[in-house]
Amino acid sequence: MKSQHLQATTLAGEVSQQYLKEETALNAIAELQDFIDMCPDAREVRKALAVKLVYQGYLYDEIQKILDVSRGSITGWKQAYEETGIDGLRLNYKGRKSYLNAKQLQEVLSWLQTKDCWELGELEYQLAFEYDVVYESKQSYYDLFSEAGISWKKTTKVNPKADENAVAEKKKRLKHCWQITEKKSKQES
Repeated sequence: MKSQHLQATTLAGEVSQQYLKEETALNAIAELQDFIDMCPDAREVRKALAVKLVYQGYLYDEIQKILDVSRGSITGWKQAYEETGIDGLRLNYKGRKSYLNAKQLQEVLSWLQTKDCWELGELEYQLAFEYDVVYESKQSYYDLFSEAGISWKKTTKVNPKADENAVAEKKKRLKHCWQITEKKSKQES
């Protein structure tokens, strides 16, 4: 009699544990689906999708074929999710440390805003001698100009003798000429 009671208790415990596992899996699937729907990064989506498929009962071999990932990656992503939740699926790469710290960057940006017209060489010189920074790519300098609100175009001096009325008159004349040319080309074809 005692053994029957013990078996019934054990069976009830196993059923409740199974129910908890299923409920946990359903919650995890819902959480992962929300993350997949909101996440813009395809790499993070792939991780979440792999873990979601595990919770949905797919075999690791099937997930490998579907997502073209290794078994080790799937296992690692699942463990990371179980340990830290959604944060475990996020990318850990934060990028390279900047050559300029935040204070230096603000100083450079403030300095760039002191003049209206700049040459690339001036910025290169300032960074090299003030901060001992020489970028390998010109794009880094262009990015600094952009961050300071300076468009990187060939500099041209403004004509101080420009007559706005004369410019407007010339635009009207040229606009008329372009229209005539367009009409002629349409008539010729």
